[in-house]
Amino acid sequence: MFKAGQPNAMFRYACHKAGIDYDKIIAITPGGPDDIDSAFRDGAGQYVQQQGPYPQQLESEGLGNILAQVGLPIGPCAFSSLAASREWLESDMAKAFTRAYANARRYLNEASAREIAAVEKPFFPNIDQKALENCIATYQQLGCWTPHVEITRDAFEVTLDVFLYTGAINERIPYERVCVSPPIIEL
Repeated sequence: MFKAGQPNAMFRYACHKAGIDYDKIIAITPGGPDDIDSAFRDGAGQYVQQQGPYPQQLESEGLGNILAQVGLPIGPCAFSSLAASREWLESDMAKAFTRAYANARRYLNEASAREIAAVEKPFFPNIDQKALENCIATYQQLGCWTPHVEITRDAFEVTLDVFLYTGAINERIPYERVCVSPPIIEL
């Protein structure tokens, strides 16, 4: 299990939403994703909390079964967000970047998991092709890659709920303080 940071906050909040008392879990926190994977493979713990494609790889090897998804009880949130200065957002470079980002988001929603996995495979050399496809299909079904690039108010509020609950922040931050519309682009 992740010791801290966003993965741990999301897991703790998902437990809360599902009625699970996180404080009763005896967490083993060996380090980053590779360390967590190795610890589980070595028998340290009865279950593992990981981000894809690690769980899909464990399942493909017959070493575990995916039992739950953190995203389901939490719902849509501003998980994969981008940050930029307001001045940069007015530049031609920002428009070009946003156009490319919007095209990538569209691709992730329209292409098959098999096609995306083939493109991403070089970044995951130790993951089976089928496990990578299953991971991408799961993310597509969960709606992880929305077709729009802006952070919606609802997604922002859920993200605040997660980090307020876990104590990572101690006040609600106004949406307008941190979120702005992306540059207007023609696709």
